[in-house]
Amino acid sequence: MLDDLHIHDFYRDAGRILLALFQQFPAPATLYVEDIAGPDTPDEFGLHSPRHLACLGAMTWLKECGYIRFSQLVRQEAVEEAALSHHSFLLMVTRGEDGVSNAEKLDRIVREGSSPQLEELMVALMKRLGH
Repeated sequence: MLDDLHIHDFYRDAGRILLALFQQFPAPATLYVEDIAGPDTPDEFGLHSPRHLACLGAMTWLKECGYIRFSQLVRQEAVEEAALSHHSFLLMVTRGEDGVSNAEKLDRIVREGSSPQLEELMVALMKRLGH
């Protein structure tokens, strides 16, 4: 079986990115990789850790797939003028039968839930966002 740790990290990063931008909506924001993935310790050559680069990759992937938008990368440290896409915003405010918004569910699971719970919610949200 493949080690899925990188996929669990991706779901956690993607969830945190969506939440951070939802909390700033509609104002564009600078989103720092370290605010999502945690502190980074570059090596002796100044290269970022694989974990840092994976989070940056999640930001780029979310943009390429239309979940978020941003104007530019700031080196490998942040993205500028980041915001949720229209579809992502609508998905985040959608309430389920229980009256709880997807943003509230995502926030609770990112803070308190398990990796399988987060994966289940993120997959469900991404399926609904597929255009």
